[in-house]
Amino acid sequence: MPKKTFARIAASFVLTFAIPLLSAQTPAVLTIHANQPLHSVSPTLYGLMTEEINYSYDGGLYAEMVRNRTFRGDWSGILYWYLVENGNAVARMQADATTGPSAALPTSLRLDVEKADPKNQAGVLNTGWWGFALHPNTAYKGSFYAKAGSVDLGPITVSLIDDTTGRPVATATTAPIGSGWKEYEFTLKTGALAPSSTNHLALTAGHTGTLWLQLVSLFPPTYHDRPNGFRIDLMEKLAAMHPQFLRFPGGNYLEGDRIVDHFDWKKTIGPLVDRPTHPSPWGYPSSDGMGLLEFLEWCEDLHMQPVLAVYAGYSLKGDHVNPGADLEPYVQDALDEIEYVTGGPGTRWGAERIKDGHPVPFQLTYVEIGNEEWFDKSGSYEQRYTQFANAIRAKYPSIQLIATAPVKGLKPDVIDEHYYVRATQNFHEATHYDPPTSSSEPRWDGGHFDKTERTGPKVFVGEWATREGAPTPNFGAALGDAAWMTGLERNSDIVIMASYAPLLVRVDPGGMQWETDLIGYNAMRSYGSPAYYAQVLFGSYLGDQVLASKLENAGAKLFYSITGDPAKKKLYLKLVNGSTDAQPVTIDIDGAKLASTAKLVSLHANDTQETNSIEDPTRIVPVESPVHDVSASFHHTVPGLSIQVIEFDEQ
Repeated sequence: MPKKTFARIAASFVLTFAIPLLSAQTPAVLTIHANQPLHSVSPTLYGLMTEEINYSYDGGLYAEMVRNRTFRGDWSGILYWYLVENGNAVARMQADATTGPSAALPTSLRLDVEKADPKNQAGVLNTGWWGFALHPNTAYKGSFYAKAGSVDLGPITVSLIDDTTGRPVATATTAPIGSGWKEYEFTLKTGALAPSSTNHLALTAGHTGTLWLQLVSLFPPTYHDRPNGFRIDLMEKLAAMHPQFLRFPGGNYLEGDRIVDHFDWKKTIGPLVDRPTHPSPWGYPSSDGMGLLEFLEWCEDLHMQPVLAVYAGYSLKGDHVNPGADLEPYVQDALDEIEYVTGGPGTRWGAERIKDGHPVPFQLTYVEIGNEEWFDKSGSYEQRYTQFANAIRAKYPSIQLIATAPVKGLKPDVIDEHYYVRATQNFHEATHYDPPTSSSEPRWDGGHFDKTERTGPKVFVGEWATREGAPTPNFGAALGDAAWMTGLERNSDIVIMASYAPLLVRVDPGGMQWETDLIGYNAMRSYGSPAYYAQVLFGSYLGDQVLASKLENAGAKLFYSITGDPAKKKLYLKLVNGSTDAQPVTIDIDGAKLASTAKLVSLHANDTQETNSIEDPTRIVPVESPVHDVSASFHHTVPGLSIQVIEFDEQ
């Protein structure tokens, strides 16, 4: 994730802050003109940004239960795999670099069984991603590639075993293992057991001989029952955010530490056995089970637009590809990638997508060229961007192009901006994208008075978060987020997309590389942070028009947004009070006849440090209640430390 912050905010901010600091008890006046839309709300305003960090894919959203399914090792042996010698069985295991089931996976685990019988079996076990989460009466579908030194080895017994009792809770037996590489499939069905993650997977043989294994896989039930699919509870939480787009395959994950480590999409499509895996920037390898098609299917499942980021020749540790002939293969690779996404059967890569199981092309509106290219000190991004942009526009003129750093020559359609700050900074920055009120208005580069002209590219706030709390945000962070989002909504004529990052974090020891993260999980459970519920509220209650309005006499930490949906006859008022004091507000609404009762959805905490956790996942959640006696002018009090939505119905 980027290190860019709002460090450029001037220390003199407090002296020039335009809103007077009033007593919390002074009534504010909010005037709303329901029949005066200022501009449309961007239909893609809120979405998701994803990358492989904090075990977000492997060990997280990607539902594979086997850890190190391709037998990567270090000086100590094959990681997360251990020898099984039951009873008087005797065996040895080692990595074998001479044989594997494919060119992508040319190595394997070799098991030499010197002594075994059906009651005293030998084999290997896997400890999973901090265990194997099992539920009662559930089918788990698995497979592996194997070959035997001779047909005498016989079948393999596959078992899920309770760590605490040593007893199998589900068992299956494969067909006898042949002498050539072949895939073997099995299903493990649990019975009436207590849900638990203290389990492991074992593959054992009851006869002597040599066994080679590769790509051992096990999946629980997945979202929409997709093979090679996604974890259900995490997908359900993401769906509740009502995201309109997915930016993928990620930020730093797209770039890789070195050029050779970048997300090479052509190595992530097709059968898993043809995906070689690759290093990721966050200290652990990627299985590439989450490949290009899986990202697109994620978009399909949650009805999101894909925002495809293509590698633009810069990697995290400073390597870059020189523009010109050296860059041309990467430009062609981007064109091929777009063709895979959008092409028909008459195109080379469209036909490849069809072969991979998705005959219908995906709609693609936005392509992002690179990621955080402001870190490239070579100064080559302008030329590299231009080379990519010219090629993409020549072949795909309708695609909107996103630049990830300022460029002076060829104007991008959209510029991607990233912000990681503290809550107080987001309180100050809620007006960051407001238009200037006059040509003489003071302008700071990123400060409170840095108002945004409407003549430049549109803005994609591709990564942002209030970084307070670990592993997930506390309520103070949620308040900062919500204040910032009111500004995004009010200015959604220029800010067309925004996505919080990172989305996901594994809360087990060693599972986090970056704080603060929106949704936490372990093997068994997941939870939404207070900031997650702020995202849910803002995504769930959003009209398609920003309405004319004015807030007067408000405290410095009261923020709002008002949008309307004429088709649904709804008005959505969002109120954020970052102060510990309650704020009374007189709400005057003209231009609409409102029902006398409205719906109030409130998110509140007693302290900024209050939060949710894996042990206490619903400590802070939205609470619904009615608002009675709604009229053209009525009084409402926003409690201290609160995020609220009032949904009005027009008669």
